[in-house]
Amino acid sequence: MVDMAVPEMSEAELKAKLTDWLWRINNLYYITDKNGNKVLFQMNPAQSFFFQYMWFRNIILKARQLGFTTFMMIFMLDAALFVDNTKCAVIAHAKDDAKRLFREKIKFAYDNLPASIKAMMPAKNDSAGELVFANGSSITVGTSFRGGTLKYLHISEFGKICAKYPEKAREIVTGAFEAVGLNCVITIESTAEGKGGYFYEYSTEAENNQKSGRELTRLDWEFFFYPWYQDPNYSIESNLPIVERLQTYFVELESKLGITLTNGQKQWYAAKERVLGADMKREYPSTPAEAFEQAIKGAYYATQFDKIYRENRITRVPHETSAQVHTFWDLGVSDYMSIWFVQLVGREYRVINFYQNHSEGLKHYIDHLSELAIKHGYSYGIHVAPHDIAQRELTTGLSRQEQAANMGINFEIAPRLSVMDGIEAVRSVLGLCWFDETKTETGVAGLTNYRKAWDDKLGTWKGYPLHDEHSHPADAFRTFAVSVRLLQDLMSHSYASASYVQDDSTDQGWD
Repeated sequence: MVDMAVPEMSEAELKAKLTDWLWRINNLYYITDKNGNKVLFQMNPAQSFFFQYMWFRNIILKARQLGFTTFMMIFMLDAALFVDNTKCAVIAHAKDDAKRLFREKIKFAYDNLPASIKAMMPAKNDSAGELVFANGSSITVGTSFRGGTLKYLHISEFGKICAKYPEKAREIVTGAFEAVGLNCVITIESTAEGKGGYFYEYSTEAENNQKSGRELTRLDWEFFFYPWYQDPNYSIESNLPIVERLQTYFVELESKLGITLTNGQKQWYAAKERVLGADMKREYPSTPAEAFEQAIKGAYYATQFDKIYRENRITRVPHETSAQVHTFWDLGVSDYMSIWFVQLVGREYRVINFYQNHSEGLKHYIDHLSELAIKHGYSYGIHVAPHDIAQRELTTGLSRQEQAANMGINFEIAPRLSVMDGIEAVRSVLGLCWFDETKTETGVAGLTNYRKAWDDKLGTWKGYPLHDEHSHPADAFRTFAVSVRLLQDLMSHSYASASYVQDDSTDQGWD
């Protein structure tokens, strides 16, 4: 007997259709649309493209509300129903999201299947967060997964997990990923959350592989990017004036990408940006690089870096041969040691290089400075380290400041300010900084991802920084920010000395 909820056809025709995965996905499952209406799920163009080109490892960087999580819920539910012994799992970034996804996506779609289909595929276990079917298949939604073997694994908003819960992200990579066999499928989808964490690393590697045309193994990530302008829904009818800044942005975007934006798309973008502000490019990116430019929530320097990106102050910053190079350090031994290389040219701070390493002695870093001096022609000015460089070590009886002096580098000691006062100093100085986009990329990632610790129990940000891999570049830059007076005094002294020696010849390259 043919169920009235499926297209009218004979049992033989229906049986034939049920062997077609694409037909099943577009004809059997109901979802709730954005207006709360029950509608038949049918793939949009972005979902259809992904369905056609899905790989064994997939990473999706996207604009918001393209429905990829909904698509993956339907895709995996269908796989569990129609392929025996298919284990599927979905990982969300929070418990409430996991409950909502199961209830509103998977459970709703299953409960609203045609009665004849449900009779063919009964759920023998229907508990919160999991459906288990008589054919040995199952689909589970939670915040983690370890153990067992999965055919399909989907991680929703992995960028947020990496940003807020780095330990949970590591658990997913070392646990859940290992539960997925070589011939099985992992899909990660997310908006961007700054330049840091597994999601950023995987996305960058996958995009580079795609650009180079490298043939992928089954363990390599296939990169899918869906910008806002590809969604036909992102357009409105309006003739409101668009600010000059956005007009320039649209012209540059069309030229760079070889696209033509309609007035409706431009009006939609302008209206959306008025609401989202600095979060616009993260939530609705035009390019992958643009998505990751945006600082994550809780980041200390979000406002400052939003302005830096808008003013294109992360660019090619050449070494100015007439100016000294000053270094600013964060100390570590087994932990990371980080060094910023800064020139003061006029009123600008030109940040031309960054270096960090770990498990190396002080000599390694001093040797590296010498190598850079030879390679790039750096002439060093002052070297500044935090106050703990003056602490004596029990093994040698010498401080690292004394050890460095014996190796030819005399360290200045940075003023001792509280962490929060140092953060304010960084915020003040960033408005005068230009960063070399290549040589300081790792350091800038540390600054943009330096953020408050997250209190999972209270669901709020704590009043102190999260200590992770981004702390070290941020701490070294704080050394710079609290020491700008040393630089200014040095330049004033140098200028006075130069004026005395050169008498009235003041136009000698000084800015």
